[in-house]
Amino acid sequence: MVNTGQPGDPTAEKDPDDWVTGDEPATGAQLSYLETLARKSGRDVPDRLSKADASRLIDELRAESSKSP
Repeated sequence: MVNTGQPGDPTAEKDPDDWVTGDEPATGAQLSYLETLARKSGRDVPDRLSKADASRLIDELRAESSKSP
């Protein structure tokens, strides 16, 4: 199934604020990926991130890295 990004599409990405598990601690995979992205951008990863916060920070760092030369 292809993510069309259209409302009502069951494969569409949800806003992290709407995640049922968004308040739970970030997963190991999220933290590992954040460490990699943060190292490349020279930033620090805050302690005690939720899944939703980690997802937002991943998106932010990925956007920054795509703008870097």
